[in-house]
Amino acid sequence: MKAKHRSLELALRSLVSRPHVNDYEIQELKKQKLQIKEAIHRTNKEAQTAY
Repeated sequence: MKAKHRSLELALRSLVSRPHVNDYEIQELKKQKLQIKEAIHRTNKEAQTAY
């Protein structure tokens, strides 16, 4: 999941650096990135409470 999160971050940086930015595409990547970040946090929290 962390690799996917990094991949989305790189994709966002690439999009933002373009002269003609597609706002919808950026918004969708940000949503995906946030969902993955939340999943990582949930997984870490579950792992901590298991001990």
